[in-house]
Amino acid sequence: MKAHACRTLMIQGCTSDAGKSAMVTALCRVLARRGVKVAPFKPQNMALNSAVTSDGGEIGRAQAVQAQAARIAPHTDHNPVLLKPTHDKVAQIIVQGKAIGTLDALEYHDYKRRAREAVFDSYRRLQQQYDWIVVEGAGSPAEINLRANDIANMGFAEEADCPVWLVADIDRGGVFAHIVGTLACLSETEQQRIRGFIINRFRGDIALLQAGLDWLEQRTGKPVLGVVPYLQGLELAAEDALRINAARTGGFRIIVPALPRISNHTDFDPLQRLPEIDFRFIGPGRAIPAADLIILPGTKNTRADLDWLRAQGWETALRRHLRYGGKVMGICGGYQMLGTRIADPLGMEGAAGESTGLGLLDVATMLAGDKHLENVSAALSWADVHLQGYEIHHGQTHGADTRQPFALIGSEHRPDGAMSADGQVLGTYLHGVFDTSAAARALLAWAGCNVSTATNAGQVLDAAIDRLSDAVEQSIDWDKAAQAGW
Repeated sequence: MKAHACRTLMIQGCTSDAGKSAMVTALCRVLARRGVKVAPFKPQNMALNSAVTSDGGEIGRAQAVQAQAARIAPHTDHNPVLLKPTHDKVAQIIVQGKAIGTLDALEYHDYKRRAREAVFDSYRRLQQQYDWIVVEGAGSPAEINLRANDIANMGFAEEADCPVWLVADIDRGGVFAHIVGTLACLSETEQQRIRGFIINRFRGDIALLQAGLDWLEQRTGKPVLGVVPYLQGLELAAEDALRINAARTGGFRIIVPALPRISNHTDFDPLQRLPEIDFRFIGPGRAIPAADLIILPGTKNTRADLDWLRAQGWETALRRHLRYGGKVMGICGGYQMLGTRIADPLGMEGAAGESTGLGLLDVATMLAGDKHLENVSAALSWADVHLQGYEIHHGQTHGADTRQPFALIGSEHRPDGAMSADGQVLGTYLHGVFDTSAAARALLAWAGCNVSTATNAGQVLDAAIDRLSDAVEQSIDWDKAAQAGW
């Protein structure tokens, strides 16, 4: 089949967190505003924050945000390969939205040829449907140890024959060394593929930077396409990084353990925006402070993170917290931890076996079967409040406390989650429960905090996308960009 006349631009970064995801997000919105049919694409992603797509699969959350920027529904073709680490050297492999198994680093290296087939299958399908594809690289193209069979950076760009813009973060320092050093690590053909540079997160008077920009262009023979300012307080859903020290100064304190394999911690973004809330992630080795509400988050390895939780003293802290009248909530893996037992007979998340849960809910979990992936509409079981959420989990949870569910899903009123008999402990498989303002207010009221300022997360995110896109559109020299593959 002849390919649709589709243009492709790839954004790569000198380092992780240089701003690749944000740049792709901004460019997708810039093109969508101009009436261009555009799609985001990330060949390979490694992240524990994920989203459920319109076709019932799983992709990195950053690509779901980029799809929103492009004003299209997230699809598995936007991120055909997703790696979700379960241990330091092992990851669950998601291919075109579905888990195909768990591989260690060497096994995945051997699997890459098959992964490449999925990447270009999805890419060519998008070419048939869109006028533009904006591609996000992963990490840095200068990671020499990962060059063999690369599908994430220059390996993709070379086969797709697309131009590349290189993004560097000036806020962390050494921006000119990052750019020149990255180029030095590339082959001659790869260097030629880079058409220009974007300097990201600049603070101050750009006139003080001009001498460096002139030197960089003279040294490399490539244009600086734009200098994007640092945007204080920009709120885009994080791809993976966790801000351990994030805190508010409100009077109602919520704490969340920063589990080693914490997943979908974007669940808590809406709470961090509320002035009434003092929200804190508590990392390893830190004292567990007094709180009004403790939330156990999702995790990619429930039993291993439960062991970590106990080693950090959280089990004792949770029981003390409940004795003093505090509330406890668990989301997904955190919900499973709250039960009496977690069985993983097939070793789906690590070594096969069984763990005794915290026993704060009368439920037990069996990890088996296919991963459940679904976007849902639901209503809280104890309040006339509706919410939008999503499920991403293995296993089934049953027990006496599920007779008082957390929520009822869809028109069939399928029960989700559980509440303890005394009403102090809640568990749910639903992610995104704080994203809907009415649900956030109802859940915080259950915990003992009345707020009036909660906003719908989707509206907040869209405003952030517009703010970012405005800044990028104003910062880029579009005449230079037109000569650099735009």
